[in-house]
This record gives sequence, C-alpha cells and structure tokens, in this order.
Amino acid sequence: MLDPFLKKAEALLLELLAIPGGSCQEGEVMKYLTAKLLAAGASPDWLCFDDAQKRSPKGGDAGNLVLKIPGTDSGPRRMLMAHTDTVPLCAGARPVRRGQYLVPADKNTGLGADDRAGSTVVLAAALEILERGLPHPPLTFFWTVQEEIGLYGARYAKTSLLGKPRLAFNFDGGAAEKVTLGATGGYRMEIQVRGIAAHAGAAPEQGASAVAIAALAIAELHREGWHGKIEKNGRTGTSNVGAIHGGEATNVVTPLVEIRAEARSHDPVFRGRIIRAIETAFRKAAKKVRNAKRRTGEVLIEGRLDYEAFRLDAEEPCVRAVEDAMRGLGLAPQRAISNGGLDANWLFARGIPTVSLGCGQENPHTPAERLCLPEFHKACRIALSLATGK
Repeated sequence: MLDPFLKKAEALLLELLAIPGGSCQEGEVMKYLTAKLLAAGASPDWLCFDDAQKRSPKGGDAGNLVLKIPGTDSGPRRMLMAHTDTVPLCAGARPVRRGQYLVPADKNTGLGADDRAGSTVVLAAALEILERGLPHPPLTFFWTVQEEIGLYGARYAKTSLLGKPRLAFNFDGGAAEKVTLGATGGYRMEIQVRGIAAHAGAAPEQGASAVAIAALAIAELHREGWHGKIEKNGRTGTSNVGAIHGGEATNVVTPLVEIRAEARSHDPVFRGRIIRAIETAFRKAAKKVRNAKRRTGEVLIEGRLDYEAFRLDAEEPCVRAVEDAMRGLGLAPQRAISNGGLDANWLFARGIPTVSLGCGQENPHTPAERLCLPEFHKACRIALSLATGK
C-alpha cells in the first residue's frame, strides 16, 4: 500500500505525462507546474521564469522555471532540477499501467517519462515541503526547457536566479540508485555537399553527384573505423551521420545534399580527432567526384560544441549527500558515467557541480519506453530526503 506522498506523486505523474510539450513547446507544462506550486502555498515572489527561450537558437514558448524557497534550517542551498521537454515520438502519448510499469497505450509512441518522471519527482518534493511545512535548508527547484535538442535550457539559463546553490541534483534517466558523476562532450556538425547538376539521362557526365560525394565519405568513415563506436589506441568516442536530405528527381544529378552529424568523447582532444576525420573524409570525397570537364563539387562544414565533458570528484558535497541519502533509505548507490549529454554538463560549466539521478525510465526515445514505478517511488523518496537534508 502506497503512502500518501507516493500516491500523490503517481497522480501528478499521470497528469504530467498527458500534457503535450516537446522541445520549444513546454508552455503548458510550465503553466501546470506553476499552478500546482501556487496552490500548495508557494509565494508568487518565490517563482520566476528566465528568458532562455529568447537566447536559444530554437526560440520556444517558455523559459526555465525557478522556485526559490527560503530555508527554515541553516545550511548551504540545495537545488533539485529536471527537464520538462520530451522527444517528438512522445506526442500524443497516453500512459497506462501494466503491472509495475507505466507504458504508452499506443505502441507507436514513446511514453515521455524522459523526463516527465524527473519533473514529477522534483515537483512532488516541492509540494510535500510546502503543504506539510517540513523543515528544510534554503532550496531551489529548477525545471528546464529544450534539453532534448541540445541542452539549450541549461546552456542559456540565468544562473543568477538560482540563489547560488552549493549542492545540485538533476533527476533524469535510469535506475533510481544510479549516481551519474560525469558525462561525455558532444559536437554537432552541419555538412553541405554541393555537386554539379546535370540531366541524369541526356548528359550525366556533365554532373558531379552530391549523393556520390556523401556516399564515398560515409563509406570511408565506416571502413576506417571513424563511424559508430570508435576505439583508437586506447581512446574512445562515437560519431554518427544522423540525417541526410537531398535530391528531388531521379533524372537530375543531385546538386545538393545536406547532412547532420555528431561526434562525442569524454576526451576533448580525441573528439577533435574524430571531427577532423569526418571533415577530411568529406573533403577527400568531393575531390574524387568529377564531371567530364574535371570540375568537382565542394563541401561546406559548420560545427559547434553542444556541451563539454565533465566528471565530478567522488568527494564532491553533492555526491556525498546523494549517497548518504540513498544509504539512509536502505539503497545501494551505483556510480556511473553517461555517454549522453545532461543538463548537468552546462550547470557544471557554469560553476554549479551537479550530480544526476535516475527515476526508473527504461528504453527512452523509443516506442518500447516504459517507467518502472517502484524505481520512481525510490526516486521520490531520495528527492524528499535531499530537499529536507534528512
């Protein structure tokens, strides 16, 4: 039998999962969170939004939401956070219970537990403190936007609104006892392959196919071990050509192909090698594809660092606090390093060491996504323990 706190958390979770809110469309989710917090007794003066959406290259209808509560006990300020956006696959998701799991009713959608489960865990802890008047140190609750498309909410957050938290806890994916101390760095690339158009039937020799250039480049990356999981001389990373768009007709030698790719590694120097390998492969391929007049195509490449890798020391106060809270609840913390980006990457870069925790999410970003409710319950208890410092 669930205690009232966990029963209420489950009800909040079902409501949040049902609200549409992909990246850049989190406005309705933020309205829901704000209404719940005010109804629980939060002072309007404690709530504010930043303007991350105005600084993000993607725009958006809402910024990050901050709830800053004065402490009733002494101690350093603590911050609990989660991102509110979901991936496009989760549009129209309808959560249903199957045993100890929540799953999407439609097998063609995701569930959205990444990261509505985290958003709920943070909300449930805030509401429990507000409604029951539990003693607590100074607290900040932080709900971010646009995590799924490049961590833009955290990247463009106004950290001056957060109250200088000394301990920060990010609730995202995985098992509740997973303690993520660090994450990889990610670099994204937009590659424009420009060929030479020609009639594919009447004069194909006059053209230089952008498709052929792209194909040669990707084949070389695969052959030389620079695509997918990469292991070179003890160093590791990943790369992926994730999107290719080009061509309009079969009777035209394709003059333009646009590609989106990425490179990741915990090692910034090795990540640079991966990036250079991608750039070199495409530029070499452009020189190999020539028309009858020996003219070649060209490649234009633009890239940006989405987030830098980080790793917390095991003695960092936020790590010690998490592991103490887990052990106090009879749980066994399991340290991990993420090969994906987290909002914690940018919080760390902005001077706020942040440890990440799971909420029971499994198979995110797929139609097989599900949420383990016993793990979600553990995450709720951990969050309340961290928020009260007990």
